[in-house]
Amino acid sequence: MQGEWAGEPVGPDVWVTCRDLIPAGSVFAFLAEHRQALFPPEMFTDMYPSANGRPSMPPQVLAAVLVLQALYGVFDLEAVQELRCDLRWKAACGLGLYDTAFDPSLLTYFRRRLGRSSDPNRIFTRIQQVVAATGVLTGRQRRALDSTVLDDAVATQDTVTQIIAAIRRVIHQVPGAAEAAAACCTAHDYTDPGKPRIAWNDETARAVLVDALVSDAIRLLAHLPEQPLGDKAADAVGLLALVAYQDVEPAEGSDGGDGRWRIARRTAGERIVSTVDPEARHVHKNRTRYQDGYKAHLAVEPETGLFTAVALRPGSGADHHEAAVAQELLVTEKQALIVLGDAAYGTGPARQALQAAGHTLIIKPPPLRQAVPGGFTIDDFTIDATAGLVTCPAGHTVQLRRPNATGARIVQFKKRCTGCPLRTRCTTAASGRTLNIHPHHDLLAAARRQAATDPAWQVNYRRWRPPVERGVAWLVAQGSRRLRYLGAIKNNLWLHTRAAALNLRTLIHLGLACTGGVWTLEPATA
Repeated sequence: MQGEWAGEPVGPDVWVTCRDLIPAGSVFAFLAEHRQALFPPEMFTDMYPSANGRPSMPPQVLAAVLVLQALYGVFDLEAVQELRCDLRWKAACGLGLYDTAFDPSLLTYFRRRLGRSSDPNRIFTRIQQVVAATGVLTGRQRRALDSTVLDDAVATQDTVTQIIAAIRRVIHQVPGAAEAAAACCTAHDYTDPGKPRIAWNDETARAVLVDALVSDAIRLLAHLPEQPLGDKAADAVGLLALVAYQDVEPAEGSDGGDGRWRIARRTAGERIVSTVDPEARHVHKNRTRYQDGYKAHLAVEPETGLFTAVALRPGSGADHHEAAVAQELLVTEKQALIVLGDAAYGTGPARQALQAAGHTLIIKPPPLRQAVPGGFTIDDFTIDATAGLVTCPAGHTVQLRRPNATGARIVQFKKRCTGCPLRTRCTTAASGRTLNIHPHHDLLAAARRQAATDPAWQVNYRRWRPPVERGVAWLVAQGSRRLRYLGAIKNNLWLHTRAAALNLRTLIHLGLACTGGVWTLEPATA
């Protein structure tokens, strides 16, 4: 049952009696004054479909707590302590001086209701409605895109820990798995909460243990009773199958048929880093910076700093790359935009999709690779896709091949490179220069020419692209670089709430006011 606001706080009303102590122009003062208008009761009606049971805490209060919690980066227990002891929090949420608030678990239940509802990100959606009502974005057609890595809430697990944890989960979740494990799993006592007792500095001992654990996992999967599985049991079996194979390969001299395994001499591209949060992944923003967690994707209006869209994705995989998420960040926009982004958004398919949607792109093109340092790049070749001909800097012309499975076209100069005076600036390959021409070559080449020669493009990129970094800095402040929840769904909900809280703070700084249910920006501060 949805709770309703009684309007009678426990003890003196903090906002009425202590108004002068609450910082004017703060999020606390704004929520105290406009909380009911910002989060009306009908906004949450679908989350409480039953009229039976005891009335819950009014959702407006819980929504206000979530906003403050996301804004100041506190845990549930800390948020409730602030609500009990801090006059600002009490005023913002409409509590009385002697109100002891509620149990921290209520925030967990409220987030769960949000996550299972038809609009899990309704707090962000509501703030976006306020943004639209103020007209602050009217006429502002620029959107800057960027992403940042958010660290996961768990410790990265090694191969041994993951396999043991996955086997334990199967034993606990799958009916009959305990008996199967007792009969076929011998590498470790899986009721022991610790790691196997071996000489961990002995490479041979570690190799024997890994082989034995993988063998245990394979035997357990093969000996599980044939039966329908529930969601949790099926997830446990699937997770064991993934972690058992992701880090290993057949041992030297083995094709896998004799059952000997070793740690693989590579890292799986979609490697699960922890069985506690199977959706977290290895993430790297560049070649030297590696983290484990998720990527937060952002669209920011650079003049105001308002987040117009956010999305959270696992950190690796082509479907979660910046270029793949770019169009999703702009899907709710109702006008053609000037889209700014770094080279991660400059792929051919992304450019084609954004231009097809009517947007103007100021996106830095990816750098070209040089076969010889300081030598010729593909832009030094004349490519006539219509005629199917490519001419090299030395004047040799070669016919283009037909597109391969990826749509790329390959051209090889071979013998024409023999004795060529420009060879040392072109290639070091014994067989001569080979070009792999991208399906969107013309689009990418035009982007590179524009970025290199168009002064207006360069001015716009330098002026309007950097402000998105300010949005990233706001997002990860207050210790918010490290996530507090497990799984993409919960963390995506947190990201949207965090962005909503930051947008609300920005609007308040711009002079947000509500008069007669109409949201405006005060002219003096707009």
